[in-house]
Amino acid sequence: MHRLLNHIAHDGSRQFGELWQNVLWYEVRDHVEKLTGAKLTDFVTDHVTQAWIDFAFRDHEFSINDQFGEYWFFVTDPKCPDEILLEVLDHFGQILRTIDCD
Repeated sequence: MHRLLNHIAHDGSRQFGELWQNVLWYEVRDHVEKLTGAKLTDFVTDHVTQAWIDFAFRDHEFSINDQFGEYWFFVTDPKCPDEILLEVLDHFGQILRTIDCD
C-alpha cells in the first residue's frame, strides 16, 4: 500500500506520491496508457536531467516529474479523491519501487 502525501505546490497542485526512479522516463511515459482510461496529454524532457509527463485520468489532470532519483506525482485538483490517487500510485508501482516511509 502506498502512503499519500499532501504537499500543496505554489500553483495549487498537490504532490501526492513519490516512487523510486528505477526505470527511465520513457518507460514511465509508455506505462501511462496501460492505465485503463488514462491518456497522455503532454511530455517534456531535456533528455539529460529530467522529464515532465502529463496525463488525464478519471476527469483529473496529473503530472509526473523525476527529481533526485525519485518520480514525484502531482494532481492539479488537490481535492481529487484518495481512491483515484492510490489507483495511480498502484499502477506506477508495478514498474517503480515504493519509497519506505518509516
